Amino acid sequence: MCSKGVAQTAPLYFKTMHLHDPGRSAASVRGVLRVSLGLTLGYVALTLVAGLRAHSLALLSEAGHNLSDVLALVLSLAAVHLQAQPATAERTYGFRRAGVLAAFVNALGLVAIALWLGAAAVGRMMAPVAVAPRAMVEVAAIGVVMNGAIAAMLWRASRDVNIRSVFLHMMGDTLSTAAVIAGGVAIVWTRMYWIDPALSLGIAAMVLWSAVGVVRETVHILLEGTPRTVRLSEVRETMLTVEGVLEVHDLHVWSLDTHAHALSSHITVTDAPVSASGAIVEQVRRALGERFGIHHTTIQTETVQCATEHGCASPQGESGGHEHHHH
Repeated sequence: MCSKGVAQTAPLYFKTMHLHDPGRSAASVRGVLRVSLGLTLGYVALTLVAGLRAHSLALLSEAGHNLSDVLALVLSLAAVHLQAQPATAERTYGFRRAGVLAAFVNALGLVAIALWLGAAAVGRMMAPVAVAPRAMVEVAAIGVVMNGAIAAMLWRASRDVNIRSVFLHMMGDTLSTAAVIAGGVAIVWTRMYWIDPALSLGIAAMVLWSAVGVVRETVHILLEGTPRTVRLSEVRETMLTVEGVLEVHDLHVWSLDTHAHALSSHITVTDAPVSASGAIVEQVRRALGERFGIHHTTIQTETVQCATEHGCASPQGESGGHEHHHH
């Protein structure tokens, strides 16, 4: 007969960041996002009005870029709220991937903004327009201070891909507004108005580069790819080091969100009593948690005497033993 592990369960904790108190961390992030949203809305209005008055494509680009930040902040706020909701019978993992989905939507919006800015900049390069450089410098200086402050507030939470997508927005804004200041000073001294669309083109390229990185990571998670920080061969080797484990197959590792990973696998163990089989699974689970930080595991045990059918060694009509752990 196949050895059957003793099923054990533990509480399933939903975390927005790597902090010990998920509830308090979510509340803290929501507060930061709300403040960031209010400041960004004000800056969008300022850059839009100033850009139109100064005829500056760079400032209008900043307005469009920061408008995408508004969407990013709204989506991230909704995602943080959803991630804190408990699991249900219909959604057994809860809403852990809400943040990943929000980041994906944010990144797509950034791609669209970057392409629009790039096309507008190329057109303006061919026919430069006189701009008011002093207004560019003054408004951009405000933007550097505001975006820099917001980016600093989000820094601690940037490990979460949802918050990191917003953090990248703000860091990009900080760098782009600093470039606008430099460009405004250069125009004052040289009267070369093509500098304005050139700055806009540079901003578009930077936005596109950061957005593509977020798109790649979020798509990888949504398609349940193996986490980039985990090597499947090393996971298999670690499991085989546990005494009593003879073989590891049907091994899968995927991400529930950006920092919580799950694993399912079949392991062939030595022919032993049920209690010994359960102890082996517990040792495997502990090794996975210590080495890779994988605490959500589903491990099915099989013995060498079991018949093999469809990749799962179990006597016909009897399922193999398994343990399912949620931490």
